[in-house]
Formats: sequence, C-alpha cells, structure tokens
Amino acid sequence: MVLGAASTAALLGCSDGKAKFASVDITGADYAKDLALTDQLGQARTLKDFAGKVVVLFFGYTQCPDVCPTTLAELAEVRKLLGAQGEQVQGVFVSLDPERDTPEVLKAYMANFDPSFVALTGSPEQLAAVAKDYKVYYKKVDGKTPTSYTLDHSAASYIYDTQGRLRLYARYGAGAPVLAADIKLLLAGK
Repeated sequence: MVLGAASTAALLGCSDGKAKFASVDITGADYAKDLALTDQLGQARTLKDFAGKVVVLFFGYTQCPDVCPTTLAELAEVRKLLGAQGEQVQGVFVSLDPERDTPEVLKAYMANFDPSFVALTGSPEQLAAVAKDYKVYYKKVDGKTPTSYTLDHSAASYIYDTQGRLRLYARYGAGAPVLAADIKLLLAGK
C-alpha cells in the first residue's frame, strides 16, 4: 500500500511541487520568443495578439499528407475536450510553403479544422528567419512536376502560456487527451 502511494505521488509530480507535463518543459528557453508574419486575412500578427490565451503554434504546409492535418485535427479535438476552457486556446499554423499556400488556400484550410485557428505566412526570407529562430527544420523535396513537391519538416508544436511565455514542446502524435491535460495545467497557472 505504501509503495503504491509513493508510486502514484511520483507519477503525479507531487514530490517536488512542480507541475509534470507530458510534453517537454522548455520554460525559460532563449529562442522562439515571438514572430511577425501575416495571417490568412492579410493582417500583420505577432504572438502578443493572442495575449491571455494558451497558444499552440505549429509549422507545416497545407498539402502535407499526414502530420499537418493530424496535428490540426488533434488541436481542434483539444479545444472540444477542454469545454468552455477551449475558448482560451489559440491554434496558430505557420505555413512553410508561401509559393502554394496563398491567403485564400490558408483560409479554406483553417476552416476545415476550427474557425478560430490562425494561419501565418510570409516571404521565403521571413519564413526562413522564423524557422531558424524556432529551430524548425524544413526542406523542399522535388516531385514529378514543379508544383508537386513536398516539404520535409519538423513535426512538433510550441505551446505558450497565457502570459506569452514559451513553456512546452509537444511532440507529434501525443494525442488530444495528453495535450489537453498539459494545456489545462497551463490554464491553471502551473
């Protein structure tokens, strides 16, 4: 019985009083502090525009066959799992494919997942600078035609707390319930 209680306390992180996230805790990281890009409506955006919300930021492209739609669908599910607290979660998708991901394409793509989600893009130079600051890998992979290329890219999300501080690095495939639990901790001020 004592061993069971000790194991449970360790799993819950009660031993040191610090929140235990399923995602990688990168609180205090000296990168990925902000970005300045344009959204799908043509409006200039920075992370400060989402103050008071937990921001989940993800890099990808609309023609991605698997990682991007899966991640955005999971984030939409997270908002549902959180109920009323889901309104305090802002999904942000940064397109690494400005050639094909026009504002019209981004607008339609975001509507497939959640109308509150914001898609950001910029010039190839702006995106390269943002990707470098976020330590995001991406590389164009030629297809059979000039427009049928794909992008190899990092597949994780960056999560900011309601104060705009980078807190978590969520690996691809963790699942909506796990991500929702981490976000719930952030919303509780952990």
